[in-house]
Amino acid sequence: MKVDVLNMQGEKIRQVDLPAAIFEAKVNVDLMHQAYQRQMANARLGTHQTKTRHEVAGGGHKPWKQKGTGRARQGSTISAQWVGGGRIHTPHPRKYTQAMPKKMRLAALRSALSVKAADLGIVVVDEINAGELKTKAMASTLNLWVGDARALLLMPVKDAAYEDVARLTNNIPDAKVLLVNYVNIRDLLGFDKVVIPLKSLDALSAHLGKE
Repeated sequence: MKVDVLNMQGEKIRQVDLPAAIFEAKVNVDLMHQAYQRQMANARLGTHQTKTRHEVAGGGHKPWKQKGTGRARQGSTISAQWVGGGRIHTPHPRKYTQAMPKKMRLAALRSALSVKAADLGIVVVDEINAGELKTKAMASTLNLWVGDARALLLMPVKDAAYEDVARLTNNIPDAKVLLVNYVNIRDLLGFDKVVIPLKSLDALSAHLGKE
């Protein structure tokens, strides 16, 4: 698959072949769904906590005698039916972590990138240069590349250029900067366009190109 390569001014300077193993892979919707569910589950902290009757203070005596009061029998004021009593069948700390083999995770990423490529959601640029180090300038450049679409920018390595671009896009609500090695199914599906510099394309091939 051939796509245009754009410069910082949004001009087409040449074309490049996208690696078929990544951008023309067989799309497995079920695998993408499983990877997405896994990522969302692993992001949960699982720190929710409610107190059972054994953890609530009080309840050391029977509130009234068993018979003769005309009221229902009660054994403790910390039972679940009392206000301030313990709770039953309510959340307690737990882990939501789901396991998924690495080959399946990488295959899900290839499927997501193939879907993006088929929907013309891949934008290849020669480089992402911070230039004037102004957010307004970066927003203008992104508009030339993707228009009003939400854009995910993939950078090859964490260097000075990455830090500059990340700082400039922090205040752009519809843009996010991510390292190639941290590319994930949630961001790929959550953004309309994926902007890939040529160096990131090579890094992406190294990261996802092998089965």
